[in-house]
Amino acid sequence: MSEDVEGGITTEVRGRILLMGIDRPAKMNGFTPRMRTMLGEAYTRLDDDDDLWCGVLFGHGDHFTAGLDLPKFQELMRSGDRGRPEDQVDPTALGRRCTKPIITAVHGVTYTLGIELMLAGDIVVAADDCRFSQLEPLRGIHATGGATIRFVQRCGWGNAMYHLLTSDVFDAEEALRVGLVQEVVSAGTQLDRAVEIAEMICEGAPLAVQATKASSMRYVTEGEAATIAAFGADQARLAATEDAEEGVRSFVERRKGYFAGQ
Repeated sequence: MSEDVEGGITTEVRGRILLMGIDRPAKMNGFTPRMRTMLGEAYTRLDDDDDLWCGVLFGHGDHFTAGLDLPKFQELMRSGDRGRPEDQVDPTALGRRCTKPIITAVHGVTYTLGIELMLAGDIVVAADDCRFSQLEPLRGIHATGGATIRFVQRCGWGNAMYHLLTSDVFDAEEALRVGLVQEVVSAGTQLDRAVEIAEMICEGAPLAVQATKASSMRYVTEGEAATIAAFGADQARLAATEDAEEGVRSFVERRKGYFAGQ
């Protein structure tokens, strides 16, 4: 783990999985501008490398992240500069989106940007010691990393407004109840469980997994008609791949498929 006061993002390749660790534990993993840039670089690496099929995001130390280190972002906020290069994947999925699945393991304090990062991914595993809060109104600002969108998508209007407008602190069971997280596990096991889920995803053909994520995102962003209209062409493209041929062989031979992403 880093002792640099500006913090950093660690990366580790484990098979087909890229583990990305938020690394500023002395400051509850509060984000600096450098950390935000480094996280975007890690997501871009995941998206661009054909040998990487899934990402896992986690936090080093006792907490996932307390969110932005606000004094370090004050001038950027005043200028309206969101500071996200267009050619880089945006970890909050408000710009360029990662096409590959991302599992987020959260624990301890998971505030503001922490919630937005987990909601920008695909599946969230929460430790039972989590404390969540989208508390921007208590600091005189509002969430601009996707919370005002994704809270409503995941939780419905009433639950979203309850937590967004009150800025309350809530636990993992409440996060599970309203749909912000998919599993609650014992503290200390959340990263292992996230990796297990990533490994299950990596048993599927990666192009098919990515197409599945893209289809669901098309529904969110373009609607049902556009999603249905794309089914035929998407399936034809996948059916012409070597992995689809392997899928048929594995079905006939009653065995697990071995896919190469081709």
